[in-house]
Amino acid sequence: MYPVLHEVGFASQPLATDRNDGLVLRDLYITAAARCAPPDNKPLPQELMNCSSYLDREFECLTRSGVIVALGKIAFDAYLSYLQRRGRIERRSPYLFQHGAKYKTPDGLWLLASYHPSNQNTQTGKLTRKMFTQIFKEAARLADQ
Repeated sequence: MYPVLHEVGFASQPLATDRNDGLVLRDLYITAAARCAPPDNKPLPQELMNCSSYLDREFECLTRSGVIVALGKIAFDAYLSYLQRRGRIERRSPYLFQHGAKYKTPDGLWLLASYHPSNQNTQTGKLTRKMFTQIFKEAARLADQ
């Protein structure tokens, strides 16, 4: 992920080796819908709900956001659930997850969907570097509007 973020201009260097390696993210914040590592890396709905208050607080702190990039369906659904909890959308059904999907949400932010950059997706070719790079180029373009 970091090589792509570096290529597009969101990261100061292409590698992250530890928290003191000098990596600086520019105009980018990374978070997760789940705060634990569930079995088979598939959080249950209750686990996601248990973590939702943390996610809500993080989103509320991001006052300069213009674009949300959801990496995977879990992240996509978590952001839509946040919008529902805040009364910004009534239902999630108009927002369909597919790689490259782009939506302008009622709060004025752009929501971009990407397959998650997991080994399962990258090693099988479901998500290529080109596809992933394009998502972040589009995020940069939308953020500059």
